Amino acid sequence: MARYPFPAFPNGWFELAFSDELAAGDVRSLEAFGKRLVLYRTEGGEARVFDAHCPHLGADLGVGGKVEGDSIRCPFHGWRFGEGGRCVEVPYAKRIPPAARLRPWTVREHSGLVMVWHHAEGKEPDHEVPPIAEHGDVAWTPYERRHWRIRTHNHEMGENQVDRAHFRFVHGTLEVPECEAQPEGPVFRVYQRSKMATPRGEVIGKIDITAYGYGVSLVRFSGIVDTLLVACVTPVDGEHVDVNFAFSVKKLANEAATSGVGKALIADIEKQMREDTPIWENKVYHERPMLCDGDGPIAQYRRWARQFYSVPLEPAGTAKETA
Repeated sequence: MARYPFPAFPNGWFELAFSDELAAGDVRSLEAFGKRLVLYRTEGGEARVFDAHCPHLGADLGVGGKVEGDSIRCPFHGWRFGEGGRCVEVPYAKRIPPAARLRPWTVREHSGLVMVWHHAEGKEPDHEVPPIAEHGDVAWTPYERRHWRIRTHNHEMGENQVDRAHFRFVHGTLEVPECEAQPEGPVFRVYQRSKMATPRGEVIGKIDITAYGYGVSLVRFSGIVDTLLVACVTPVDGEHVDVNFAFSVKKLANEAATSGVGKALIADIEKQMREDTPIWENKVYHERPMLCDGDGPIAQYRRWARQFYSVPLEPAGTAKETA
């Protein structure tokens, strides 16, 4: 029995790597969207992604493949593939089979992220993830990163952002935060406000979330010190997602203070992930949940999320909804 009533691999932009993890000439074997992919950077600096298995006899180019100029050579029989995945050389043959190619993936690289476009029907991108203003700004610290692989679906992690009541009962916040949602096309914005205890007394903490589909969300914290979390969630194999978080803190006058605040925030997010993970990995998904008026905009999020699937979905969260 399927765990979720929607496909495991939604449409949209998803992160495969951080830019600084891939130097010119590097090759990586990856698993995403139920496929093996090869990611490499040409000698000229361009990140490229193809289906990993050679059309000849099936070797994984991500394991032993070599970059030559802007192309990648198969480790098994030396077939070489260039722009668009087209085979440009078979070193021992006079004729290259016309259909010999690797399936190319549409790549965007900016703000320290290497992202690919996934669409179940092979359609071209219909929206973009814009550059992240804080990245590369000298007023902000470089990314500090964390990674998890979790048995859940992109939807569960996204819905968690609007599940206001869980913050008190799972994470022990002082109160249930206020939560306002603004869907706009493929973008979903969430504004949270809650009281926070600090050494300076009680302050109003603000969390502003901008989700670009299911794959990339920008979470901006303010109230104590301005902090950015780039939250990337990529489906792996139909059961798991890879979660990559990148943190950046707006620098304070004192470098030690900046470091201390950053470490405290990251430690708190790591704690929250430890608390959320066993719930995500063991819960079921109710298509028509019994919602109440304090739950937050869960039904609104579900309606927005339906656009990222190529199959028709039944309206969610309406039969028993009072929120």
